[in-house]
Amino acid sequence: MERRSYGIRARARWTDPTSKRRVIRSEIVRDEAAAHAFFDHLRNSSTKGMDVSMTLLEFVTSIGDRWARGLDPTSTGETYGYGLKLRVLPALGHLPVTQITAGIIDRTIDEWEQRHGASTIKNTIAPLVRVLDEAVRDGLIQINPAKNRAKRSLNRNAFRGQAAEHASPRAHAIPDMKTLNRLARACGKVHQSYSDFVMLAALLAARSSEVSGLQVGDVDFDKNLVVIRRQVFPGKGGLVTKPTKSRKERRVPILEPLRPVLERLTGGKEPGDSLLVGPKGGYLTTATVRDATNWDGIVAKLGLPDLTRHGLRHTGATWMADAGIPLHVLQDILGHASMETTRGYLHPDDRHLASAAEQANAFLSAAGQRKHARRSGPASRSL
Repeated sequence: MERRSYGIRARARWTDPTSKRRVIRSEIVRDEAAAHAFFDHLRNSSTKGMDVSMTLLEFVTSIGDRWARGLDPTSTGETYGYGLKLRVLPALGHLPVTQITAGIIDRTIDEWEQRHGASTIKNTIAPLVRVLDEAVRDGLIQINPAKNRAKRSLNRNAFRGQAAEHASPRAHAIPDMKTLNRLARACGKVHQSYSDFVMLAALLAARSSEVSGLQVGDVDFDKNLVVIRRQVFPGKGGLVTKPTKSRKERRVPILEPLRPVLERLTGGKEPGDSLLVGPKGGYLTTATVRDATNWDGIVAKLGLPDLTRHGLRHTGATWMADAGIPLHVLQDILGHASMETTRGYLHPDDRHLASAAEQANAFLSAAGQRKHARRSGPASRSL
């Protein structure tokens, strides 16, 4: 320790046993107690086998891809990687891991919410949680401050004073078949394949990648159903073909408005041919549909400015729920792992509350009170 006019300079020197390099760490502190705390901090780092003062960026660099274990590298892992690289590290990478608190994370989420949608924020918080889980395992921190922060983000609409029903997937659905036909016709003016994409995604309640993965052999007119077996989407090095998100085949009934589209798309083709191809014979993706059709302009003219391509899946799911399809059947059609996810498509039914109000009002009316008194009788009054 060296005493200076502005405080005490605490300095430590040692040789790294691995690299054999001479390492020097120093810090200006206000008193001897702070100096001893600094030395204890360095001893703690030596005991743990890592520098407990390292920043989040340094920690991520040190662990490599360990945080992504168990993730599908062609989809979830890649998306989380972008979230970590493009948002987490620019915002928090300069901070020591031990100084990242739940409050700091909350304020960072507040800033992200001003620029990004709920899905993007979810895919940003998830890798942060995984990275800090690794910091807990390494003994760098005791608890993960990012745990459960995504739940607050998923309810972001409620924090902005919007009603819960507006955060429901139903709020992102097209209201009726007439509007869907108008959207399909508008996209069809660019190319027929874009119109077909809209109809397939909505009336099969399918994801964009699942529409791209459909083959002619997946359509079974005899059983009146379409089997969704795979998805195709852009990934590193080109297009990626893989099973559905649930890794299970889904059987979706053919709705009558979709039948002529399927008959036209399957005519004269082999079972292994792609059901839907773009203007140049390639696969359609949600991005190509968006750019080629000027999607944002079309949906704005229809009075649905927030409608995305994934909103087409919400549309089909909502219509099937409103048609009275049993919840467990709808779950199978949509491929949801949780019944609660499927339940989000059910229409909020308040009729039982109206019936309860009628019964209570009848009881509280003068006639109702007299009737109740007669039913009670002398025995009840004496009691």
